[in-house]
Amino acid sequence: MDRVNNFLVMLDTYLGGSNWFPLLLLGTGIFFTLYLKFPQIRYFRHATRIVTGKYEKDTFQGDTSHFQSLATALSGTVGTGNIGGVGLAIYIGGPAALFWMWATAFFGMCTKFVECTLSHKYREVDDRGYIAGGPMYYMKNKLDMRWLAVLFALGTIICSFGTGNMPQINNIATSIESTFHLPAWITGGVLSVFLALIIIGGIKRIAKVTEKIVPFMAAIYIIGALSVIVVHWQNILPSFALIFNGLFKGSAAVGGFMGASMAYAFNRGVNRGIYSNEAGQGSAAIAHSAARADEPVSEGMVSILEPFIDTLVICTLTGLTILASGAWTHKVDNVFQRTDMEIVSGRFLQDNPEHVKILSAHIRAMKQDDVRPYSGNLNVRDGKIDGEVTVIHARSIAEDIRVEQAGNPFSGQLTIENGMIRGPDVTLSGKSLVHSAVLTAEAFTNGLFGHYGQFIVSIGLLLFAFSTVISWSYYGDRAVTFLVGTRFLIPYRVLYILAFFAAALIDTTIVWSLAAVAVVLMTVPNLFGILMLHKDMKRSIADYWKKFEREHLDEYSHFGVHD
Repeated sequence: MDRVNNFLVMLDTYLGGSNWFPLLLLGTGIFFTLYLKFPQIRYFRHATRIVTGKYEKDTFQGDTSHFQSLATALSGTVGTGNIGGVGLAIYIGGPAALFWMWATAFFGMCTKFVECTLSHKYREVDDRGYIAGGPMYYMKNKLDMRWLAVLFALGTIICSFGTGNMPQINNIATSIESTFHLPAWITGGVLSVFLALIIIGGIKRIAKVTEKIVPFMAAIYIIGALSVIVVHWQNILPSFALIFNGLFKGSAAVGGFMGASMAYAFNRGVNRGIYSNEAGQGSAAIAHSAARADEPVSEGMVSILEPFIDTLVICTLTGLTILASGAWTHKVDNVFQRTDMEIVSGRFLQDNPEHVKILSAHIRAMKQDDVRPYSGNLNVRDGKIDGEVTVIHARSIAEDIRVEQAGNPFSGQLTIENGMIRGPDVTLSGKSLVHSAVLTAEAFTNGLFGHYGQFIVSIGLLLFAFSTVISWSYYGDRAVTFLVGTRFLIPYRVLYILAFFAAALIDTTIVWSLAAVAVVLMTVPNLFGILMLHKDMKRSIADYWKKFEREHLDEYSHFGVHD
């Protein structure tokens, strides 16, 4: 598993982890924002009216209402990215990563507007009478690039497992086990049954479930986040100062956090931003394509609300909770995951600035001759390591380390190869930084609800992530329909459910690594496609307002949004 994870991490350095990907993502959003004259601002109020169903008619073709499409798409985006993804971004890139999540969301509002409009415009009806839409259909029907559509559809299927399915249940199971001490296989098994009952019913049953879950889960989570922020209200402004101070010079080392460069903050912020709101990925466009609307632009406007709710509201609350509470710098007792751990030669101390500087560079993969991964045998006596080594876990110097085997203190020798434990089968635990959903849960214990705050994260994660799994089953469903027709939908759904159960038992780190690679497989073809159709998009907007003026002259004059 270590080798698989290392391979995925290596791929990510050339794909999502490289500089060209976030630049392409942000650049596309900036281009459309300027080209279409800031539609995410000008059309925002109009979008809120559309989503209430004010202009909707039963005669319009589609499988879901505007609100159901928004709820389905939101349930696909509001997931572990909002809880675990924000914690991961701050843990790697420091507080400044949150700013780049905001930037991704603001420009992503425009990107999503474009991709959802075009996907709705060129949608089809499958052989069962259901709407089949998404970027693969504008690639095929307008661009006449079936090869690009096939590439996107394949990426969607992989992403349905790599981002929409496996990381979600993995975070649910980890959080539930940590909070309620319920074994992961039980959580995975019970939720697998519920998943099967829901996705067999198709988009109409999915929409009915998500429109009820989304408002409820958002309310619970927002209350929990505010309970922490209120207690630490005096740290709100300093938290914003940390975010903006680190923009161009990186984040300094503080507490257990060893610092982060500006490049790390930018890269991780943008990557976690797209993982959170999926703007540019093209996934939400599949849900919006099913909406009942006679004008594709109207549904595109509804999609503007997604990144706003997902990132600018929910992710900001998560980020402020983590920063204001100080949880991002605190070491807590936890069980170490092997793929998140390295043993290096020599004793490094947290209170030695030179040691912190050297280790920080090592963690960020910068060449440092003073840090060498340990290889050899280590003696362990009654659970304590005897040797001149330092254990690094979750990018921090681990403390109070305990080595156990089958729940008892271990005595014997550990075989270490290039910093990794190769045998025997033991568990290491102690104090270190934590990340992802565990970091958010730790932050929530510092509010009005005290220790019980972590239950809000666990319940919120359960609802957020499970709704994401439901929505992504539909995205993969439509991609399978595009590639091979509806006859293979049942095999896909069975495989989807089996992967869902298996992922509850897989190491968290490797699942996130898979997700990071899978996102790029969808995003790049989609961004290329919408850039090719920029003139088509502009014409569609002009046609929409001409029709709207004829039908709603009084409102048209009031909005004053025509080009």
